[in-house]
Amino acid sequence: MKIEIKNFNELTNTEIYNILKIRAEVFVVEQNCLYNDIDDKDLEAIHMFIKEGSNIVAYLRVLKKCDEKISFGRVLVERNSRKKGYAIELISKALNLINEKWPEKNIIIEAQSYLKKFYESFSFKAIKSEHLEDGIPHYWMEKS
Repeated sequence: MKIEIKNFNELTNTEIYNILKIRAEVFVVEQNCLYNDIDDKDLEAIHMFIKEGSNIVAYLRVLKKCDEKISFGRVLVERNSRKKGYAIELISKALNLINEKWPEKNIIIEAQSYLKKFYESFSFKAIKSEHLEDGIPHYWMEKS
């Protein structure tokens, strides 16, 4: 398994298309969540993904939120590629990249509530009570 890491301007047209397609499939169709996925944050994000053949099957993006915090989000694995450890690999790689580039910064994420224990396994801690984001329960979580 190879994790590809690219800035927006390094992505091919096909990769951008496939990223937007898989995000719509997982978040909009599968989770029935209507939201504006194309939010301009992709332009400044670091995109990390795993391919099976030519298809992107797992993805996340790393974002610089403000001067003292870094974030990652849009974490997903395509339905037929789940249970292969792809999310664990992507998040581990993202945490390593963040620690190399910004070792002094805390990492903050907005995690879907059903994944709270999963993110706790990476030493994230809930920092606010559960709230709804686009109709889905989430927690703000932080890793120092």
